[in-house]
Amino acid sequence: MTNHEPDGRDGRDVRRRKFLAATGSVGVAGIAGCNGTSDDGGDGSDGVGDAVGQIGSGRAGRGAPGGTPMAEMPALEGELTVYSGRGEFLVGELVGYIDDLYDDLDLTVRYNNSTDLVNQIVNEGEGSPADVFYSVNAGALGALADAGRTQALPDDVAGKVRQEFRTEQWVGTSGRARTIPYNTEAFSEDDLPDDIMAFPEEFEGDLGWAPSYGSAQAFITAMRILEGEDATREWLEAMVERGAATYPDEFRTCQEIADGEIDAAFTNHYYIQRVLDGNPEAPIATAFTEGDAGAVFNVAGAAVVDTASDADLAANFVRHLLSAEAQDYFARSTFEYPLIPDVEPIGDLPTIDELDVPDIDLSELSNLEPTIDLMREAGVQL
Repeated sequence: MTNHEPDGRDGRDVRRRKFLAATGSVGVAGIAGCNGTSDDGGDGSDGVGDAVGQIGSGRAGRGAPGGTPMAEMPALEGELTVYSGRGEFLVGELVGYIDDLYDDLDLTVRYNNSTDLVNQIVNEGEGSPADVFYSVNAGALGALADAGRTQALPDDVAGKVRQEFRTEQWVGTSGRARTIPYNTEAFSEDDLPDDIMAFPEEFEGDLGWAPSYGSAQAFITAMRILEGEDATREWLEAMVERGAATYPDEFRTCQEIADGEIDAAFTNHYYIQRVLDGNPEAPIATAFTEGDAGAVFNVAGAAVVDTASDADLAANFVRHLLSAEAQDYFARSTFEYPLIPDVEPIGDLPTIDELDVPDIDLSELSNLEPTIDLMREAGVQL
């Protein structure tokens, strides 16, 4: 099994360099209360104003985000160790930006696979140096909480996010919707079933997927929970029987759609956005199923580890992941759904409220072993 995000330099402690000194001019804006300046986000667009800075290259025409800016949050002071299951290539810029804001913050980040980090924290016991666990998915957060290795977040941190994307022990920081990417030169959205269970037998085009990818396995886990093992096995067997093309990851799967090699697939929404970011004219678009496993909305999120040396500092770091700047970063740089209501997603996407999401406990998606067994029984090559 692979994680849905490549983990980059697995297992390393990364002592963050001072961001501006290390990277020079990369379009990072100043924040009021820190240096009193503003910036256009690096793409020449206007409208950022001087209340909130933006991180990364930005997107044309996008103005200042809503929400609470970091300048209005408690300062981060002291030693803090973050175990991050999110890859450095995706969130390292944001983490470095936070580090740069506070001279008295001594931040260490260890990047690795989310599941491996859960196991590591559990095995380290009371001697774990981890203060914050930053996970790629809710399943890993639930697993750490179930192991008794998290502590309750302050209400004013967790409460920034709607109830279905948080518990007392962890809070979602950004979201991803399961979608149906399709080739717009071969099919229209009306040609696609709105029921995920119908695709293997009813869709007339060539299908692809990435069954060894963590996102795909979480999707099949949701199907197993919602539809039962028998129906899921039949769906998997039908995918194998029709010869669905198999790819190593979901970004590659979306590229194959854009290249006309296949007609549709099952992926997280942001891989489509990444293809379009590289080629706005690519013939690929996003479709959604309704209220089933194909429409699951999962989250990346964070928890304070039970052995945190300074629980207030750890909780305030999590708070910074819900700031206006961080939420806008997730929208503009990783193409995820922000989870605070004042920041809009990038691209022609429905809002979270407009999605027809199934009623499922996201923490249950950590139970992958029965899913993998079922996939192998159905003849899926992993």
